[in-house]
Amino acid sequence: MDIKIRKAAEADSELLAWAIMESSRAGKKLGLFDLIFSPVDDAALLERLVQLTTTETKSYCHFSNFIIAEVGGVSAGVLCGYEPRIATHEIFSKALYELGCNEGYEERIAAYLLCKPEIDRKTWVLDFMEEKPEFESLEILKEMIQKSLLTGRLKGYRQVQTMVEIGSVETQMVYEKLGFSVEDEKRADFYREVFGRAGIASLQMHL
Repeated sequence: MDIKIRKAAEADSELLAWAIMESSRAGKKLGLFDLIFSPVDDAALLERLVQLTTTETKSYCHFSNFIIAEVGGVSAGVLCGYEPRIATHEIFSKALYELGCNEGYEERIAAYLLCKPEIDRKTWVLDFMEEKPEFESLEILKEMIQKSLLTGRLKGYRQVQTMVEIGSVETQMVYEKLGFSVEDEKRADFYREVFGRAGIASLQMHL
C-alpha cells in the first residue's frame, strides 16, 4: 500500500471536522462536541467544527496540529498531534469563545471533565485518530502515528499519551498493538449516564 503522510491545510477543514465528530462520538449517539455546540443535526455540528479547526486561536483542534494519510492521492486517515503546554484548556476555551460559546459550555461537559485524563505538559498528545471506512488498515494508522511521534521527538518529547473511552475495545487494541499501554482509568456514574460508557482510559508510550 502506497501511503503518503502530509500536514493538514485549512482546505482540509471539512475532513478534519468529520474526523473530530466521528472520533469524539466513538460509536455513541453523542460526543463531546455535541454537548459543546448543541447542534440540531450532524450538518450543523460539522459546520461548527469546520469553524473550530480554522479559528484564529490555535487550540488543539486547529488544522495546524493535524496530519493526513493519503492512499493513491485520496485522503484515507486523520490524526492530531499537539503540545499540551501550548494548546491548553484555556486556549481551547478562547477558541470556543471566538465562535460565540460562553462559559456555560463547561457545565454541559461536566461528565467529560470528571473523567478527563491528567496530561503532563512534557508529553506529546495524540487525538482524533480516524480512518475513512473504505481504507480501514492498521498500516495506515501505524504510518500516521509514527509520523506524529517523529514530530514529537524532534520537538524534544520523550513520552506520548492518548485516551480512549473504556469499552472502546477496537480502538484500544489498535493503540496497544502499536506499543501503548493503559496507565490510568477514570470512571464516573455521571459519565455513564451521559455517554453510556464507564469512563476514559489514558494510554502512554515512551518515545
